[in-house]
Amino acid sequence: MPIRALVLDFDGLILDTESALIAAYADVHAAHGVAFDHERFLRSVGHADYAFDPWHAFEKRADRAALETQRREFNRRRDLELAVLPGVVPLLDAARARGLRVGLASNSTHAHCERHLSRLGLLDRFHVLACREDVPLPKPAPDLYRRVLLEFGLRGHEAIAFEDSHTGSLAARRANLWTVAVPNPSTAHHDFSHASLQVTSLADVTLAALVERFEAAAG
Repeated sequence: MPIRALVLDFDGLILDTESALIAAYADVHAAHGVAFDHERFLRSVGHADYAFDPWHAFEKRADRAALETQRREFNRRRDLELAVLPGVVPLLDAARARGLRVGLASNSTHAHCERHLSRLGLLDRFHVLACREDVPLPKPAPDLYRRVLLEFGLRGHEAIAFEDSHTGSLAARRANLWTVAVPNPSTAHHDFSHASLQVTSLADVTLAALVERFEAAAG
């Protein structure tokens, strides 16, 4: 079965916004002289339904709305400094050269993804954007991937998904896509045993090799 499309996650795969988010929380803690539990924050990455209080280390009477406003400002500054992760642009270039469709499947909002993709000059590389508000359930449910497949008129094994988290890669596999796991510093501890392939960086693989590998596996 030929590969006809690629579907990319956004946070942690195209931009390392996850590490920037954790760093922004650390900035707020440091500004108030409160100890920051980095490992606890790492455990929350990539889980849309994870019950987690980011301000648990602060006193109960702390103004959490003000803390969140401060976090957003630190986060905004850090996000503006982010560059696209290695291997992403060559992958998109190769997809265009092969005439493959390219989709985005993200638990984040359209506003978040489109703002950054526009800033990076990558928005026009995507034929379909499936984001949090487009489906009933976020990842690890397969809804976002199924939305992209429906838009493309394809079946799962006609597309390759690229994900950085356990939650995202599980969603892709549940939708029957070939799944390449590309952990970042915030998700290196995740379980990717269900993924079709795990690589250190997108810069370590070529689209030609991936297409050959998965088309051969499909018979």
